[in-house]
Amino acid sequence: MLTKRILSTGFVCGAICCIPALAQTPAATATTADKDFITFVAQTDMTEAHFGQLAQDQATDQDIKDFGQTLVTDHTKDYNAITALGTKLGADVPKGIDAAHNKMIDPVAKLKGRAFDRRFLADMVKGHEQAIAKYKKEADSGDNADLKAYAAATIPTLQMHLQKAEELSHPAKAAKKKAM
Repeated sequence: MLTKRILSTGFVCGAICCIPALAQTPAATATTADKDFITFVAQTDMTEAHFGQLAQDQATDQDIKDFGQTLVTDHTKDYNAITALGTKLGADVPKGIDAAHNKMIDPVAKLKGRAFDRRFLADMVKGHEQAIAKYKKEADSGDNADLKAYAAATIPTLQMHLQKAEELSHPAKAAKKKAM
């Protein structure tokens, strides 16, 4: 009888000791695909915010400077959102721009005036098209429900950025499109 009581007490104590460990595990864990998407988003956000800062400093057109501020604001907000979500899922979120993205920034950073404006807008169109495709893929077939919802909710902002970059790239074409 004493042996049963000792075993029961030991079992209960062991179970109670495990509760704090269970409480510390993330509600859900990120798969490799989730982690790749989180890294893509974080790198994209940091890069776009950096491009936005460059536009504010180096663009000739005030509308492009204003678009740069929009990029800084929106992509900084989005970086904070993906950081919170990545942390919740137990994923490491990059804290700085990687070498591949710095290679994209460096040639544009060396430009000034109209040359900067043209290259910046072309890069914004291309980059946002690529980002929208990845976000749509995540929203449609991602592994994690929270990441899928995040991607779906972010697509309209990316589409707005793409539309603005296209309008600034081809103002006459944009005016004609609006008139139709």
